Amino acid sequence: MKIILAYPPIGSERGVPLLSQNRQFQYFREPTFIYPVVPASAATMLREAGHEVLWLDGIAQGWTAQRFLDEVKAFGPDLIAMETKTPVVKRHWRTIDDLKRGDARLLTVLFGDHVTALPQESFERSRVDAVLTGGDYDFLLRNLCDSFNRAQGAWDARRLEPGIWYRQGDAVKSTGTFRLDHDLDAAPLIDRALTHWNLYAFKNGNFKRTPGAYVMAGRDCWWGRCTFCSWPTLYPSYRKRTVANAVDEIEYLVQRHGVREIMDDTGTFPAGDWLAEFCDEVIRRGLHRRVVIDCNMRFGALTEKEYRRMKAAGFRLVLFGLESANQETLDRIDKDLKVEDITPSCLAARRAGLYPHITIMFGYPWETREQAAKTLELGRRLLVKGLAYTVQATLVIPYPGSRLFEECRRNGWLRTQDWDDYDMKRPVMAAPIDDAALKGFVQGIYRTAFVPEFILRKIFAVRSVSDLNYFACGVKKVLGHIFDFANPST
Repeated sequence: MKIILAYPPIGSERGVPLLSQNRQFQYFREPTFIYPVVPASAATMLREAGHEVLWLDGIAQGWTAQRFLDEVKAFGPDLIAMETKTPVVKRHWRTIDDLKRGDARLLTVLFGDHVTALPQESFERSRVDAVLTGGDYDFLLRNLCDSFNRAQGAWDARRLEPGIWYRQGDAVKSTGTFRLDHDLDAAPLIDRALTHWNLYAFKNGNFKRTPGAYVMAGRDCWWGRCTFCSWPTLYPSYRKRTVANAVDEIEYLVQRHGVREIMDDTGTFPAGDWLAEFCDEVIRRGLHRRVVIDCNMRFGALTEKEYRRMKAAGFRLVLFGLESANQETLDRIDKDLKVEDITPSCLAARRAGLYPHITIMFGYPWETREQAAKTLELGRRLLVKGLAYTVQATLVIPYPGSRLFEECRRNGWLRTQDWDDYDMKRPVMAAPIDDAALKGFVQGIYRTAFVPEFILRKIFAVRSVSDLNYFACGVKKVLGHIFDFANPST
């Protein structure tokens, strides 16, 4: 089959959509392009299975809708598959219908957290041919394509794995609940050239050294219970690759593509004995002298001794989900975090020579202005005192499939179920704080960048041209984020 893995361009005055490989969708005025690891794995698997594969990311390429359609037409695919999320799913439904009008025989496939939560909806709202549920859509897409019977022009239902929804005539069929029983080590090393990795290697706020690349040692978070997160919809259980397999990929990226920074985007990086073995293996191969590594981690999960081991293995940035400075909120969102552990965890990481990045959210339906101000105060203090290096602040959005979404439906907190509104540009939940004030709290976090003590700390930390460039890039992105939340009506 001729297959396209696609991200259709989404023109919007709101900015550039951060869609791929992203747990919390946003439009950014200053674009960041995150390499989509699992879709890239799907493209590689399909090519290895003998299919002809084309990677079309119209967002990262900056294409117009017409340019995208022209590229599709020129390739003449049998099937086109797209990752989707709640704020853009309506756009993707329209894109599918446009594609089908151009070629009624073209097979269209959607995958991602939104359609995993609401698979039937896309069949009712568009002419989509198949929906893949769960997070192993690389394995499922290969199975779907390998199961297509060209002679009959239909899928052989007997060969389809669990988790696939598909049209059969006028009916919509399902193979049942998806299973996460695939061997992650069995997936091939991603073909970075096929998937145009260079599109994502430079315009990314996490990378201090470029070119950078994304990997995933596991799928997805070993805690996996935060009520606001939609990815437990995709990965209700946690799996990880073997240490040797994960380090093989890093070594390949360094040697073959000259990658200088790695972002492991596993929801939470493996800890315990796995982490210790990983650090030892990276050092044994000498990779700690050639590449720096960033990862997601949880407050309170590691000791200072473990952070020092990570530093010795070349780790640089450690991303923590702070979310709120109020214990009531942390308990309600099932964060398994005590407020009093936040500052000591940041301090332990900094003492080890690592740089914490924190994420913060505003707009919980139960939080008062005073509670939001408490979160703002803690976030600013961590940044000004150098205990947190960088920050991402957002509005809370309850995506379908998340436990927070179900809680909102039960309690009547949803102000809208128009999926276009779930883009973090405006609150979609009723809250004690008005919209303008909520956006003011988000802006307040980013305005920490203009506090004199923060600026001086950054200046004194400059040791090289790359440090200076990273600092300048950070200022530009901060200004972009402030404007992202500038107008409650947009």
